[in-house]
Amino acid sequence: MIVYLHGFRSSPRSFKAHLIGQRLDGLGRGAEYLCPQLPASPREAIALASALLERYPADDVSLIGSSLGGYYATWLAEKAGCRTVLLNPAVSAARDLESQVGVTTAYHSSEPFEFKHQYIDELKAFAVDKITSPERYFLVAATGDEVLDWREMVAHYPGAKQKVIEGSDHGISDFERHIDEVLAFCGIEAGTGA
Repeated sequence: MIVYLHGFRSSPRSFKAHLIGQRLDGLGRGAEYLCPQLPASPREAIALASALLERYPADDVSLIGSSLGGYYATWLAEKAGCRTVLLNPAVSAARDLESQVGVTTAYHSSEPFEFKHQYIDELKAFAVDKITSPERYFLVAATGDEVLDWREMVAHYPGAKQKVIEGSDHGISDFERHIDEVLAFCGIEAGTGA
């Protein structure tokens, strides 16, 4: 089972989430994919993801987390002991999102999105200072990320499998070039084409 955790203000309709679902459908493994809509509250987002993970043994589930979803995935992986792929993950989410407090809209709809000041403290509670069992992690970081610093990502996941993409962007718009490697790390051999 793969559980995908999307980023800040994002949704299951994001580019990467959709691409993974489409690829797994093409492999006849679409039933092994979950991508929940995460609430704005970090505490509620972690509770939702934890409830999904509890359904499966750690060896049978992989997390894929993008941006803020990568921050959540790191904390969850430390608790659950599952394989985890991090796509341009937030490393210091409380610091990075302090400026985002307020009401705006979600990326894939016109629905209001409120990020409350109390969520900063919630984010702090899920910080992971140092990962354990780095072999469980696969970091994909783009040097062209315009939102987060790829060097901070690389430093935060020492010993993990790491793929640094020259260029690209925060959304990893060339993700289809990397999807099979991501799925292989999750235990799904996808072949050679995307």
